[in-house]
Order: sequence, then C-alpha cells, then structure tokens
Amino acid sequence: MRFRKATKYGGCAWLMFVLLFCSSAAKAQGPAPETAPPLFPGGGLISYNSIFTTRGTMPGTSRGIPATARPTFSHEGDFNFTWGFRHDFDLTVLVPVITNHFETPGIPTAAGTGLGDTMVLVKYRFYRRDSPRGTTQASFTLGPKIPTGRTNLNDETGARLPASLQPGSGSTDLFLAANWTYTGLFNLRRLVADEEFHSLLRSQGTQQTRLGDDFELRFWLSYRPYESKNVTREWFIGPTLTWLRSQDDRIARVTQNGSGGDVLLAGITTYVGVRPGMHLWLATDWDVAHSSGASFMPIRRHISFGITQQFRLHF
Repeated sequence: MRFRKATKYGGCAWLMFVLLFCSSAAKAQGPAPETAPPLFPGGGLISYNSIFTTRGTMPGTSRGIPATARPTFSHEGDFNFTWGFRHDFDLTVLVPVITNHFETPGIPTAAGTGLGDTMVLVKYRFYRRDSPRGTTQASFTLGPKIPTGRTNLNDETGARLPASLQPGSGSTDLFLAANWTYTGLFNLRRLVADEEFHSLLRSQGTQQTRLGDDFELRFWLSYRPYESKNVTREWFIGPTLTWLRSQDDRIARVTQNGSGGDVLLAGITTYVGVRPGMHLWLATDWDVAHSSGASFMPIRRHISFGITQQFRLHF
C-alpha cells in the first residue's frame, strides 16, 4: 500500500532524480506502481505476473545448441506473496514457473517448462519525507535466490540442454535492489518519478556453469489521469526507460567472451486500481539499442501483465 503524502525537498529531490536518470533504468512492472514503499504493517499481498520475453536469434553450429544460448522466447509466471511484518519492513517470497523455447535455423527446436528458482527478499525503507507537494521515499531490498528450479530439461535427442536454457540455475545467488520514489514531481501532485536498480550476483550452478551477473536500472515517469476520492480506484500511465547489463558466462571456470552485453529498452506502463485492494497492470518494452557481442542475444521485446490483491493479516 502506497503512502500518498509528499515532499518539499524540491532542489535535493530533483538533483537526486537527475543523477539517477543519467545513470538509467530497468525492471518489469511489479505488484505496486511505486517501488520504494514497503507494504503497510500487518498487511498481506498476493500477485501473479505473466512475463513474455523475445530475444534475437543466435547462429547455430554443427555441434548443436551453443552452451551460452538464451531462450529466443520465454514465459515466466511469477507467484508473489508479500507480508508487511513491521513498520518500514516487508518480506517477499517469489516463486516462478518458466517456459523456455530456443529456435535457430538448422537446429531442432528445444523447449520445456519447469519451476524456477525461488527468491526470499526483505525490503527496508530507510528514508521518507512528506510535504504538501509529495513524498520522497527510498528503500533497499536483499535476499537469496534459492536453487529450487528444474535443471534437467533435454532436447529432442535426449541430450541435456545448456544451463542457460534451464528454468533453474542450480546456484544460490544474491539479489540486491535500491528503490527511490518521488511523488509531486515538478510540483504536480499526480506526477510520480520511480526508479529501481537491482542486481543478481551469481555463483556456479548446474553443468559447472556460472551465468553472468545481471544488472538492471529502470526509470518510470507516471501520471495519474484518474483518482477517486477514497483512492480505491486510480489509473497510472507513463513511459519507461530500462538499461540491462549481463556479464559474460563462465563454464568450467572459462569465461565465454561475448556472451554478455547491454540493452536499452523503451516502453510504456499502465497500472489500474479496479476496486479496494485489487490492481491490474500492463507493461511493454522494445529494444532501442544493444551491444553486439559474438554470442550475445539481446532482448527485443518484453511484455508483462499481472494482478495484485492486498489484504490484512490477523496475526
């Protein structure tokens, strides 16, 4: 649940906004339109997020699917439970179900579905300042990604698919995030600047593979064209800018040069409150620029939609 009051801090907050924007943006829309506030104390939230990702193709080889291949198309269904266990803190458990497809000329299509790796995350809001203009809030999140995902998908010949095409990684990784939200931008109460930086720091997992660390920076500038008096119904919409960076994979401790790279995505996100505690969202992003590593497969299109239901826990 968001906190609606907001800040003065015009100069300082604006400077912070400029500095963050200059360093860029990135993440699919999640259960709430503002990423910095935690869930209200004693509150609960369940959500489902459906994410479709399309990547550029990768040249095949006579030896089959390259060891660093990423899915040319994937669907991830995220089941999210969040609990606001005390003021300024919440706990999230996220369980994904992932379907991966890999297609390239000259090689049979590889596909499969399985449980992904579970994340257990704690968010702490360390800063909030209110004023008649809006609210400035900042938080950080951290937690492990636990290797609960499937790692035994095979191709049509029965050969094990590369680690990069498996729903799970087989590795225990660390998720870190920092979030900043500023309502009342340019002294407009309904204009919101929201930024998230997050990274996934990986260890070695299945098939002696250490997938490259991921870094994302996402900026969303949203406006509320509609807001009911009791705030049970509202509509956010606005542009997003996302920068993604993936480092090179390592297989048997050998760096696979050119397997990582950078992508800049631009898109639009809309978020609607349809009744008390229930929200829907839709986000689309397209590739506007990317690096050209020898085996890098940049994201070309990203679509996300989901539903959230908030409630109050009675313990």
